[in-house]
Amino acid sequence: MAGNESHHVLDLPSFTDPVKMLIVVAPYYKDIADNMIAGAKATAEKVGASVDIVEVPGALEIPTAIGMASRMADYDCYVALGCVIRGETTHYDTVCNDSSRGLTLLGLQGLCIGNGILTVENRSQAEVRADPADQDKGGGAAAAALHLVALSRKWANRTKGIGFRPAGEEFRIAGETEGPSRA
Repeated sequence: MAGNESHHVLDLPSFTDPVKMLIVVAPYYKDIADNMIAGAKATAEKVGASVDIVEVPGALEIPTAIGMASRMADYDCYVALGCVIRGETTHYDTVCNDSSRGLTLLGLQGLCIGNGILTVENRSQAEVRADPADQDKGGGAAAAALHLVALSRKWANRTKGIGFRPAGEEFRIAGETEGPSRA
């Protein structure tokens, strides 16, 4: 069981410029969501990040809200918080898979997202994972988002070797000293 294992946890990054974090939470299980928010806010506070919180109806709406915020607002990172508890139907699988897939696709577009959507078999598993004094998955999701912000800032001005030329640089075929420009 993962709860009994020891895991390496990275130290939180430090920032010279302020970090703006948006927590998007589906408070379907309000007590669990509140615990996760508390953990995420405490982690953000440790690095001086400012936090805004928005609520959405369910886990499936979290990626949409983050996508909208990335286009319409000004945040450095996003924390997805919610809880999906297995029920009697296959709806659980749909919600777990599609919310995760949506967040992954946004992340691959360059958004800094910490995924704290719990996918559990029962309420007691959710309570342990959400509790800031126990597994603190809300704090872990915030930490993940903050680590991605640190990476994005580290690599922000890099242009070498990432598939495009800086403005004004001509294309040259390897081995040619003078050749046609292929812009």
